[in-house]
Amino acid sequence: MPTRATDGRRAAVLGSPIAHSLSPVLHRAAYDAAGLTGWSYDSFDVDEAALPGFLDGLGPQWAGLSLTMPLKRAVIPLLDEISDTAASVDAVNTLVLTEDGRRRGDNTDIPGMVAALREHGIEEVDSAAVLGAGATASSALAALARICTGEVVAYVRSEARAAEMRQWGERLDVEVRTADWSDAAEALRAPLVIATTPAGTTDALAAAVPERPATLFDVLYDPWPTELAARWSMFGGAVVSGLDLLVHQAVLQFEQMTGHAPGPLDAMRHAGEKALAAR
Repeated sequence: MPTRATDGRRAAVLGSPIAHSLSPVLHRAAYDAAGLTGWSYDSFDVDEAALPGFLDGLGPQWAGLSLTMPLKRAVIPLLDEISDTAASVDAVNTLVLTEDGRRRGDNTDIPGMVAALREHGIEEVDSAAVLGAGATASSALAALARICTGEVVAYVRSEARAAEMRQWGERLDVEVRTADWSDAAEALRAPLVIATTPAGTTDALAAAVPERPATLFDVLYDPWPTELAARWSMFGGAVVSGLDLLVHQAVLQFEQMTGHAPGPLDAMRHAGEKALAAR
């Protein structure tokens, strides 16, 4: 639904903790670039218990919400409809409030990953490796379902996590083989490596980067670069960053919430880079 620049609308990011979020910086930059002078974007520290009350209190001026942990699954029972993409991984990061008051949930992380890779020239790979097995890893598998034609090897720390990744593979129709984290250095020889682990987890792998690495997608953006990403770049490999993902998923949120497309990707990226440099 196209929206006039003079229309006063609201959006926000919810989660707990939320102070670290770059979403307000990205979306406000997008509003400025698109001339949406009446729009505002805020952040609210909201946990699972407070989410139902927060949603019930939203008025007609609200266009949508970005959702981060721990709300991506908690919001699902509170929705009127959910996209196939979000349902595929049981995770919603985008809530759009329609003109008739319905709550529509989507997941822009998955197409955001695909778009970030495409921007770096990765349209298709014949195999890939995933480091980690959390919620971001399942989104990575969903993205790989769209671009990987062969096996994905997931490197995990426990058999329970391995079983989860194999189950996600079956659900998403991705050929998943699991391997122990102690062998994670082997992952670095894959055509595409997606690192989904918390800060510091992959530091020890930096020394194992091969002489001619292919592509690393490290979903972290602060601190940046990670030790793994820095060494990967030093050896001439292509690196896709967490900021690339953040910006691409945010521009898709902007388009859904405002009805303006294409979203101002460059303006959002520049704002994110500037904010990170100031931290």
